[in-house]
Amino acid sequence: MPTTNTKSTIYTEIRRSIIMGRHKPGERLHIDELADHYQTSVTPVRDALQMLSQEGLVTIKPRSGYFITRITLKELHDMFELRNMLELAAIERAATHITDEQLTALRDVHVGYTGDDEESYDRYTEENRRFHYQLAAASGNQELARTLGHLLDRLARFMVLRHAGKTMQETHARILDGLQNRDLADARQALLDDIEGTFEISLDRIMETEASAWHLEM
Repeated sequence: MPTTNTKSTIYTEIRRSIIMGRHKPGERLHIDELADHYQTSVTPVRDALQMLSQEGLVTIKPRSGYFITRITLKELHDMFELRNMLELAAIERAATHITDEQLTALRDVHVGYTGDDEESYDRYTEENRRFHYQLAAASGNQELARTLGHLLDRLARFMVLRHAGKTMQETHARILDGLQNRDLADARQALLDDIEGTFEISLDRIMETEASAWHLEM
């Protein structure tokens, strides 16, 4: 492997591995091993892990090391409840603030379904974040958008668990149709269906396959 890996490259690759589930919750990340893998010094690896800790994907334990963040059922529920509150507040403001240009940009976020491979789901996850962030930004409140963006980073692993590659663009189109028709009730309901569907399906899949790894207790 080339020695030109940068902090950004290492961050991107580890982040993808976490989101795609190749690194399991609670797993320890060894800086020396990662440095050897990327043929670099420990400094860019440590910087990349620090960036991931700011997104809530990596937990830094003093004198212990770096670990893939675990989450409790209460924390998962609280994050989705907060997402619900933030996005409903955003869409209510966006209903009266959003412009035709912003609606067009939101419709252009998605490239389309290209399969269920890892590369496609990496893209779907980024498109989902960009859609919801831009929708929040259309409210006119940038602090709300930034807060939601950080929350979506923490929830990225659960977006993948939903396996919504085929339906995501259609779901988002329902939200935009409501906004374009100035029908807040329809847009709001489509948004709620999106958020609640992600929570319920993600939780079901976690409980079915790897609840012990996620450490899902109250």
